[in-house]
Amino acid sequence: MKLQEIKEILEAEVIYPVDLTLEIKMCCGADLMSDVLAFIKSDALLLTGLVNLQVIRTAEMANIKAVCFVRGKEPSNEIVELAKEKDIHLIMTNFPMYEACGRLYQKGLLGCSGCNE
Repeated sequence: MKLQEIKEILEAEVIYPVDLTLEIKMCCGADLMSDVLAFIKSDALLLTGLVNLQVIRTAEMANIKAVCFVRGKEPSNEIVELAKEKDIHLIMTNFPMYEACGRLYQKGLLGCSGCNE
């Protein structure tokens, strides 16, 4: 699924785009960065309500292409700058995590347990 389609499904605001044609193969929702490191696969979209620099650092370590902040959480300029430096796309939705995950799953975006990569 293209990041542009994810943006539309989640009625999301683009915070830092590099390429909205970016292909996202799977998605994971988590606020515990240790869970992200343990369970998420590379080239995924991370949905999180956590808004701090550790999210970007974890995304970089896990080779996550994009992060979506849920519940209207807005990242600071420092977070955005680090994401730019690490080439990680950022979007933001007002939907809670459960609903955001459900909307994407309903449209065919698999969770990390459903992907063989």
